[in-house]
Formats: sequence, C-alpha cells, structure tokens
Amino acid sequence: MTDPNADAARADAQRFRETYESIRAEVSRRMVGQADVIEGVLTALLAGGHVLLEGVPGLGKTMLVSSLGEALKLSFSRIQFTPDMMPADVRGTSVLVESEGGGHELQFEQGPIVANLVLADEINRATPKTQSALLEAMQERQLTIGRRTIKLEEPFCVMATQNPVEQEGTYPLPEAQLDRFLFKLVVGYPEEGDYREILRRTTGEQEVELSSVSNAETINAMRSTVRQVPVPEHAEDYAIRLVMGTQPGSAYAPELVNRYVSLGSSPRGAQALLLGAKVKALLAGRFAVATEDIAAVARPVLRHRVLLGFEGLSEGVTTDQVVDEVLAKLPVPQEAAG
Repeated sequence: MTDPNADAARADAQRFRETYESIRAEVSRRMVGQADVIEGVLTALLAGGHVLLEGVPGLGKTMLVSSLGEALKLSFSRIQFTPDMMPADVRGTSVLVESEGGGHELQFEQGPIVANLVLADEINRATPKTQSALLEAMQERQLTIGRRTIKLEEPFCVMATQNPVEQEGTYPLPEAQLDRFLFKLVVGYPEEGDYREILRRTTGEQEVELSSVSNAETINAMRSTVRQVPVPEHAEDYAIRLVMGTQPGSAYAPELVNRYVSLGSSPRGAQALLLGAKVKALLAGRFAVATEDIAAVARPVLRHRVLLGFEGLSEGVTTDQVVDEVLAKLPVPQEAAG
C-alpha cells in the first residue's frame, strides 16, 4: 500500500524541478555560460534569501538579474548606487502635491526598494548610511518611514552587485550587511567556447526576447515547498559542525582556521546552509536533505561570513580555501539506523 504523504512529496518535488528547469532554461536563452551562477541565483531566490554577486564589470551580472525578472513576471527595479545617493532615494519620501481643492498635501512616493526583485547595482559605491537603508527591508521585509510601515510584497529578493577590484570611492559592506545575504556568488570570466556565442547574441540584429514562464504566486508556492523539506538529525549536525568549523578555537576548527581566521560564521550561516540544501535536495529528486546537499552550498553560504585576520590576508589566503579546508577535515556524520 502506498503512502499518500510520500506520493504528495514526490509530486511536489517533481513540480519544483520542472518549474526550476523552465526558469533556468529561459534565463539561459540570454545568458551564455555562467551555469553555476544562474543556479546559485535561482537557489537563493527559491530559498527566500538575497544574493551578492561579485565580479569585474562586463560579465553580465546586471543582465542576469534583469533577465530573471523578465522570466518570472515579477515587479523589477534597479538601483544604481552612487556616493551621493541618500536613504530616501532607496526607501522613498513624502512630497508636497497639489490637491483637488487647490491646496497642498503630503503624499508618499515609494522608492525603488518596493518591488519583488531589486537589483542593487554597485552597492559598494553607496555610503554606509545609504547601504543601511537596505538592512530593514532585507531582514524584516518591511520599511519604516516616520510613522508609516510598508510591508513588502512576497516574493521579495535583493540581488546586489559589486566590483572586487576598485577601492577608490567605494565603501566595503560591513559584516552585519554581508550576513544578510544568503549567498555570495563569484562571477568569473566566460569559458573560451562561450565568447563566440556572446558575440553573436550581442553584436547582431536579433535581440533575445524572454517569455514569462512563472510568476510571484508560483515562486511563493515553491518557497513553501522548500520549507517543508525535512532535515534528518545527522544532516543537521553536519551543518552545525560545518559552521563551527569556521570559528577559531572551536572543537571542529582545523589549524588553518585557528591560524588565519579572525571571525567565523554566525548561526545565520547554519540557517542558510539548510535552506540552500533543501533546494538542492528537491532538484536531486529527494524530499529530505543529505549531507552532500549541505556541502554543495557551503562555498556561497560561508565565503562572505568568514573574516580573515591580518596574517591570512598578508599570505593571500582566501575564504574559499578556508571553507574547502573545513569541508575536507570535517567528518561526515552517519545516518542513524532506523
């Protein structure tokens, strides 16, 4: 006799994979290569988190996010950050308008942060005061302006870009701001074989038009499916120990961490590991998280939550190397016998 709950879970996972693949395929009609980045952006969106995209100019970061907005039929806005931008330019402000009776009244004009999908372009060019305008929206899904509180409509996702090379005129994001991004994705140069296709798509007469293959209601339903994926105790233990492995002085920290790391991941890192792993499990056709799902999202989840000390920076150690070392040295817990 079949289990109705198991059948329903399999059906949910199948619908999830089919919708995910249709979105990925549509975005890939415009984006050439960058398969890992596209997968990472979709994983974070479906897990209910925000994404920080880091890469030099010209690699398609802005195109990726705008293409995703088209494929999902979501309200989309772009904020081009500059040093002279003020918090009101992000959140909105009250303006004086003429009323029907000939008088004047204050009317609130909402800012570009009020959208389903927000592209925060070159976020490290904004001052800390303006960067902090994103904090409440990203964490609380709401804006507070004077006595007014605006609930942001779900799905809500901030995808920010930054250039890792330029230092002059930029303001590096503080740890509190970085911790609010579920993933940090590194956008690298295209493969040699991708250049020809990039040139053909961008220098010819034909412009790729994307179709809407999903919508806000479907994305919210997929997020609900993600939350329902169970996490076995041994997988939960693995996520906890993986985060503790980035913390100097912990029982699970390898020598590399104790020597070069100043601060490790907070508990938000463990939350992000499990949410990302739930998406990975569904894409693999399973309705339960496995340790390999957690390991698969370790780099994008933890690379921006590890702060290197002076010795690590001077010796050229990267946070990816730290995460890889923790993964290599951490024993994988075995599933308890049923």
